[in-house]
Amino acid sequence: MSVMITVRMSSDRVAKVDALVSSGAFPTRAEVVRAAVDRLLKAEEDAAIDRAIVEGYSRIPQTAEELAAADLDLIESLREEPW
Repeated sequence: MSVMITVRMSSDRVAKVDALVSSGAFPTRAEVVRAAVDRLLKAEEDAAIDRAIVEGYSRIPQTAEELAAADLDLIESLREEPW
């Protein structure tokens, strides 16, 4: 199900949206708005995941042994690269 919403924008902003449509970057004004909202929602979701990871590592930090093992794994994976 979709819901129609009404959004007020400045004339300058609408002109920029119309330019995107005129250039062929988007088929309609609505697609411009949907794409912008999708990008915002994705950015917010990514930021929430980042905050959860930081909180987790702050609550339970890696041990020195875990960090040393990660360093060794990194060195080994770099050695396996064909460059």
